[in-house]
Amino acid sequence: MFENLTDRLSDSLKKITGQARVTEENVKDTLREVRMALLEADVALPVVKEFVEKVKLRAVGQEVQRSLTPGQEFIKIVNAELVSVMGDACEDLSLKSQPPAVILMAGLQGAGKTTTVAKLARFLKERKKKSVMVVSADVYRPAAIKQLETLAAEVGVVFFPSEASEKPEDIARKAIDAAKKKFIDVLIVDTAGRLHIDETMMGEIKSLHASVKPVETLFVVDAMTGQDAANTAKAFNDALPLTGVVLTKTDGDARGGAALSVRAITGKPIKFLGVGEKTDALEPFHPDRVASRILGMGDVLTLIEEAERKLDKTKAEKLTSKIKKGKGFDLEDFCDQLQQMKNMGGMAGLLDKLPGMGQVSQMAQQHVNDKMLGQLEAIIGSMTPHERHYPDVINNSRKRRIASGSGTQIQDVNRLLKQHKQMQKMMKKFTKKGGMASMMRGMKGMMPPGGGFPPMGR
Repeated sequence: MFENLTDRLSDSLKKITGQARVTEENVKDTLREVRMALLEADVALPVVKEFVEKVKLRAVGQEVQRSLTPGQEFIKIVNAELVSVMGDACEDLSLKSQPPAVILMAGLQGAGKTTTVAKLARFLKERKKKSVMVVSADVYRPAAIKQLETLAAEVGVVFFPSEASEKPEDIARKAIDAAKKKFIDVLIVDTAGRLHIDETMMGEIKSLHASVKPVETLFVVDAMTGQDAANTAKAFNDALPLTGVVLTKTDGDARGGAALSVRAITGKPIKFLGVGEKTDALEPFHPDRVASRILGMGDVLTLIEEAERKLDKTKAEKLTSKIKKGKGFDLEDFCDQLQQMKNMGGMAGLLDKLPGMGQVSQMAQQHVNDKMLGQLEAIIGSMTPHERHYPDVINNSRKRRIASGSGTQIQDVNRLLKQHKQMQKMMKKFTKKGGMASMMRGMKGMMPPGGGFPPMGR
């Protein structure tokens, strides 16, 4: 997400960063380019106008004039205004009510609503330690009921069965009664989507809303529809008291216009981003972190949180202990590291969150994708256990057999062995310094107060 906008803004802001003085003239030139970059990213015109005006007022004022590094100060202003446009802070779900706290999910057909219900259920269960029940009140699409049942089993939450012949309000009331009896903390109600907003749909969901009195009413919308996403959310909000928005398919949206338009147009916060197809691909929306990523400064805090959550701590401790004892880092360990990297979103997913790595991340996606990681695993899988533990014993004859067994070329096997040696050296350094978690914390400590503003040169 934001690749195009990040590239355009970086190029625009780079010109002003090195200036000894920031004048009204060079601010005007830079903001003209910023304006074009935002419009190309499909940010709504009223939002762009207000954003540019606010940056201009602050940039030509005393704030920048008195700064020793006016270029950096200007970028600070752009960053602060981006955060302001998207909402000043991450807004959590409000679940403080008599259990079960009811969350009503609304949205148009095809936005990924039912999948988002499962993702949110998993998020609440794993990260908030809540007991969760899900129910489908989509009586127009029986397949949606079955889909939610399958997803509920996958994420390990309670599914309340419903029938297409029932009324949505009756389904919701029965689910609330069942959730009370089972002492469930949160009940998520999936509703019917439509191809467009119509009076029938609004009347039905208003009636359902009045019946269940949800603590949260979330509107699920496809980020790839750009500023249309914000306009659709506004139309929905005019009819229903929304408490927040979930932007889905953000991993497929290179522009990011929806994220920058929704809050300003609807007045409602974006609470979550859908960042992939898997059920764990739902992230709380942090405006400051997203602004940092838009400006090519990375998102180290999210990276640290992902590492804490997704890296296998037991395996990491065993590996650290093994290397400290001088037993080395073999190909079995290398294979484990590849798996951990895939869990973290692959090489590109990691680089995307590191400061100043925007273009490197794109190159990584071309050269180090999931297919290549799978190829490396296949090569290691074609070796004997002895060879995995002692790679130096692999001769040319065996390299040919391994390449043949993994469907690769001999040069691929040689490249893997070379990469393993390089990683071996790196792991020794990490182990001395306290491992991956220590490295991540170190990176966080290196960031200046307020998130850090490294040079824009990339």
